[in-house]
Amino acid sequence: MAVHWALVCHGLLTLTVVVAFLCGQWPIFQGTPISSIHRFITFGAYQYFLKFMGAVFGDKGTNLILSVEYYCCDRPNPVLQIIYLAIIGATYYIIAKTSFSYIPGYYLSGVHRYTSLLAVGIGILLFLLTSFSDPGTVKAENVSQYLSAYPYDNIIYTEKECSTCKLPKPARSKHCSICNRCVARFDHHCGWMNNCIGERNTRYFLAFLLWHFLLCMYGTIAIGLVLAGRLKELRVVYILTVYYGVDNSFGSLAPHIVQWLLGSYNSQILLMVFMAIVSLLLAGFFAYHANLCLTNTTTNETFKWQDYISWQKKLSEARASTAALKASITGMNSEGKPPESKCKSFFRRSPLEDTEAVVRNNVYDKGFFHNIYEVIFPVSTRASLLWTKSKSG
Repeated sequence: MAVHWALVCHGLLTLTVVVAFLCGQWPIFQGTPISSIHRFITFGAYQYFLKFMGAVFGDKGTNLILSVEYYCCDRPNPVLQIIYLAIIGATYYIIAKTSFSYIPGYYLSGVHRYTSLLAVGIGILLFLLTSFSDPGTVKAENVSQYLSAYPYDNIIYTEKECSTCKLPKPARSKHCSICNRCVARFDHHCGWMNNCIGERNTRYFLAFLLWHFLLCMYGTIAIGLVLAGRLKELRVVYILTVYYGVDNSFGSLAPHIVQWLLGSYNSQILLMVFMAIVSLLLAGFFAYHANLCLTNTTTNETFKWQDYISWQKKLSEARASTAALKASITGMNSEGKPPESKCKSFFRRSPLEDTEAVVRNNVYDKGFFHNIYEVIFPVSTRASLLWTKSKSG
């Protein structure tokens, strides 16, 4: 029984750490233990480790760790790509080792031995497409096409030159400090892909997220059906009710069945929990990026709009405060004016309440279908743009 509780605690601990690491910075978790765990994992633990290395090995140890950090976080490197391939390879190997002997089974046919391999192969193919495809690098040969494709909105994008590439900077582009290049319709730099996500490979990235969500769900359901088939084939319910006298009801049978599954198929249970957690996280990531694509917005633009709206609100509040101060001084200097009643002054609106709400005006949002079309068929790959390029050349 201690082993069963250990497995349950292990699953809960894994879930907590994964959620804290990936979602701990969300506003909903502010002031909770999840937020504290996130800060410790992403910042605190590393700082303590640096201090430990400095105390034990001196400056040489600290400099070594900082050089590794620079390589892993500030330069293109395949570390996370290797980790991804290791995770998906190890997961598939464990599933094949522990569950393929029960396929075909009561609920699954033998074809799932091959469809699972095909599904993993497609996932790796999408990973390779996203990792090694051009995200939309802005070059001297194509900068004029990108300048015509994405006009400046003169709000978050204005006409200027990239100080590093020394090229005109098209709207919606950004210079990636890690890859050291300007990327059109820049979304973000993905360490898992060791590549930027931009105008030309956003479609592959979305397909990668969606397919891996479906892949994890497929694995979770398939293992669940394998275990359900084992229950049926071994007649566990019949044995519990007839030979052990357990009442034939869900409430009475469930604890015994769970105990039997944890004792006999703990590897499959852990795999199911792991893939279910990952599928939920992937569903969240896909929903977030799909919503951005449907509104023709990028992650980079989301942060730009947040900064712009915050700045405009502060500016508007400062103007309202200045106007209120001037009105107060004018009122103090005016003579012969009857004093305002306390009741009226209490219910009077504050000038700060009259400040105008700042609205995000996304000029690139052309409608649901157009936005989807732009992601699936990037502007730089369309025949009209290529024809314009060849004509200008």
